[in-house]
Amino acid sequence: MAKHPGKGDTGFSGTRWPTRNSVGENAKNVSLATLQALLVDGIDLYNCTRQAHWNLKGTNFIGLHEMLEGFYNALNEETDLLAERMVLLGGVANGVTQNLTTSRLPPYPADLLDSIGHVKELADRYAQVGKALRDGIDETDDAGDADTADLLTELSRAIDKKLWMLEAHLHGHGTQPNPA
Repeated sequence: MAKHPGKGDTGFSGTRWPTRNSVGENAKNVSLATLQALLVDGIDLYNCTRQAHWNLKGTNFIGLHEMLEGFYNALNEETDLLAERMVLLGGVANGVTQNLTTSRLPPYPADLLDSIGHVKELADRYAQVGKALRDGIDETDDAGDADTADLLTELSRAIDKKLWMLEAHLHGHGTQPNPA
């Protein structure tokens, strides 16, 4: 399912359209590659969240089911912001599922049913996307695209909040993260 590409393999085609947007060319190139990688990860995270929402069973089913529905609805809006930023910078957002092989997230277990198992799998992926967003903030800011860095900061806060909610469900289940 998902491949784990090297840092430079983002799925960004490099296709560009002329725009009057004054962000510098190098900043656009860095931002477009960063945004494309985050778009793919975000769509993959959306799909993982829906997979869990549809299939979880067990402890706190209804609360988790409803929480995850809110998560994937928010992720839908958040990935839209990433794609729109790409397009306004003159790029082409590539989000069709056939092209999601560049996701940096590990494959989601299709046969998982246990609610706490789903929460752990999701927490790991939300943490990974949060880190990728923070890395993207630094990359785009260093390249001179403060607006993209600001967008990624907003999305980072939203992912961190979702991660916090997931981790709260894991408390007492022996699934706490290893200290860094």
